[in-house]
Amino acid sequence: MNSGKIKWKQLLICLAIPLAVGGLAALLSRGGMEDYKNIYKPLLAPPGWVFPAVWSVLYLVMGYASYRVYTSTASPERIRRAMSAYALQLAANFIWPLIFFALEAFLAAFVWLILLFALALLCTLRFGYIDARSGKLMTPYLIWLFFAAYLNLGVYLLN
Repeated sequence: MNSGKIKWKQLLICLAIPLAVGGLAALLSRGGMEDYKNIYKPLLAPPGWVFPAVWSVLYLVMGYASYRVYTSTASPERIRRAMSAYALQLAANFIWPLIFFALEAFLAAFVWLILLFALALLCTLRFGYIDARSGKLMTPYLIWLFFAAYLNLGVYLLN
């Protein structure tokens, strides 16, 4: 539950954090995206340009959800627990493309993605407990992670 008044500084910081995490991971693993073009992929694999577009939107939505939780009227302890889960899943999110693209360790990336999904689910539940809309805002991220797991497993099995 938010007070209704936008706190612009906090909002911009909350939007910038996941974008920075994703941007740095993309920068560190960008060579792997070139290699991704040349490997076998499962059915339903989108073209490479889809990934940065989808991730950018998801990061902005996650950032907005985190802002709603961070500025909510929930107890500081609940906010701390929710934001800790958010930070953990963002850290796991940062590491996954390094494992998948930079190291090309597809099985390890798939196992890591399962951990990431669990952390994102925990974050979603904690966000939703504080602010129902924030929990709902995290749902597309969970769906995308599930799809990413399908793609990741397919890449592992085909290569």
